[in-house]
Amino acid sequence: MKIADFNNNSVAVITGGAAGIGFAAASRFARQGLKVCIADRGIARLSHAASRLSALAPDGASSIMTQETDVSSIEQLQKLKALVRERFGGTDILMNNAGIQPGSTMFGPAENWRHILEVNLWGVINGSQVFLPEMIERGGPGLVINTGSKQGITTPPGDPAYNISKAGVKVFTEALAHELRNTPNCKIDAHLLIPGFVFTELTAKGRTGKPPGAWTADQTIEFAFERIDAGDFYVLCPDNEASRALDEKRILWAAGDIIENRPPLSRWVPAYAETFAQFLKNK
Repeated sequence: MKIADFNNNSVAVITGGAAGIGFAAASRFARQGLKVCIADRGIARLSHAASRLSALAPDGASSIMTQETDVSSIEQLQKLKALVRERFGGTDILMNNAGIQPGSTMFGPAENWRHILEVNLWGVINGSQVFLPEMIERGGPGLVINTGSKQGITTPPGDPAYNISKAGVKVFTEALAHELRNTPNCKIDAHLLIPGFVFTELTAKGRTGKPPGAWTADQTIEFAFERIDAGDFYVLCPDNEASRALDEKRILWAAGDIIENRPPLSRWVPAYAETFAQFLKNK
């Protein structure tokens, strides 16, 4: 089922929905007339986002709800599901989008690693395990969209905990898609959103203006929804710096480290710099 086919009888739940990519998705759903619940941290942030969504929604505030939620807590997600069911009757679209990127180092504090994995990876696992059984039981068409990252595929050096969390989201969502398509009478489709360089509060890092190479969150969601409607599972988003062709070559090179038995992350090994540069030039 295409996103455009959902209507004012449909319900979308977006974690990390108060800003960035999550808010951009919530805005699209709200304008389309869906009932929307955004879950995030910070009551003030949620209240501000709800006001903006209410102004976009044909039915105003009656079709918008918020819930402060820590996605690393399965109990809080169970409460979220129950509140959405009580208010709107159930969930048709689930977007597991909440994520953090405080930075990490290989031998950094274990608690920092644990927090990143609990939000970025376990948040997706928890959300899927809490919401999807009921979504399947409802018997109608639905979508689950999990937000990954190119860093979970090419795994560049510099932020290992984040890369691991997003690599886990990729593998989990692939397994989830297989499970859903082999579940009798299931009409839920899974998609892996793989954003490019997107200017959000997560990536701003002190910058107040959008860098030229970045897309906006709205551009990312517009592209993502088009590709989901086209049936893509891997929603690989370009940006103003990286085309799809460049992303494909970077992904192929990363896979080639295994096939060619090169050093891990050879793209960043000086001895392979010229070989990689030539690889990018080749068709």
